[in-house]
Amino acid sequence: MNPTDEVDDLLARAGARWRADQPSAPEPDLDRIMGGRRRPRAWVPALAAASVAAIAAAALTVLPGGNQEPTAGTSETPQSFAEGNQDDLLVRDGDRVRVGGQVIAVPGKDPVYCPPLPQAAIGWPKGKEPAPSCPAQYAVTLKNLDLSKLAGAETIKGVRTGQAIVTGVWTGRTIDVQDQERPETRSITAGLKVPPDEVPCPAPAGGWKTVPNTIDKAAVADFLAGRENQATDPRLLYPKGRVPGAPEVYTIGVAHVDPAAFRTAFEKVYDGNLCVHQVKYSKTDLARIGASVGDLIGKGLGVYAYGPGDIDKFGITALVYDEKLKAALAPAGLDNFQLEVSVKPVK
Repeated sequence: MNPTDEVDDLLARAGARWRADQPSAPEPDLDRIMGGRRRPRAWVPALAAASVAAIAAAALTVLPGGNQEPTAGTSETPQSFAEGNQDDLLVRDGDRVRVGGQVIAVPGKDPVYCPPLPQAAIGWPKGKEPAPSCPAQYAVTLKNLDLSKLAGAETIKGVRTGQAIVTGVWTGRTIDVQDQERPETRSITAGLKVPPDEVPCPAPAGGWKTVPNTIDKAAVADFLAGRENQATDPRLLYPKGRVPGAPEVYTIGVAHVDPAAFRTAFEKVYDGNLCVHQVKYSKTDLARIGASVGDLIGKGLGVYAYGPGDIDKFGITALVYDEKLKAALAPAGLDNFQLEVSVKPVK
């Protein structure tokens, strides 16, 4: 099996596992780690794939990139996050685009940009690592790229690799490079601060309690497992920020039933801070929408991660949002998706 087959197989298996093994109970520890939000996505290119729950698993990490991320020294980021009018991200031949991240240059071939695909975490000994490669369905050919301007450049098994942010004209998975930046690098944890969460419910009289919650009880898990067709997966939100002693608010979106009635029933098994709010889709609804998305991996459409997004949305991470991907998503309703893409149109 060649490296391309291995990556495609890894992505396909991860998507199948997600559809077949949806956890029925909430996972509060994971929510604490991830901040109770469905993202971050835009601020760290190397974490974009891992932050989408469909294939974020303990056995996966995002390579290469390690603990560094490219930045252009501006507010622009190599990845972009779409919410609402997704046609803002639509790319057609002849459009000017920007992309940033890993560049791979095989001798005798045009260099390619490769998005931050999830890969198996293997600690290769120094000098034993394989040559960098990118599956053909995710590679973007870069014409007129200056390899001498790559940041963090190194040669492994004869293959040159490094980081770059480029702007150019898009034509059929090829960018004719017009401008190239040598991105700065910094630790992805440098200056990392998680802002307070916006809870979609007003605080109760007296404010949110700071006492420990009871979300780990079996009764809570059983209650939610029996109502996946009514509610979303719960989230832990932190209205005062994530600091020691800060209040945690268990937040649940409810569809198809009266939120007040749902809350009354849930409070019989849970007595901590609680926000129950109206949403359009339940966990079952979102799983139904997502079932068709998993089939897109490995179909040449550039999709490499998917999973629950923000409220009433299903998250998809892809190389580029083009007419082919738009047509593939249309039957499930384009308004049901949040898109995170690597290739960003420059308006």
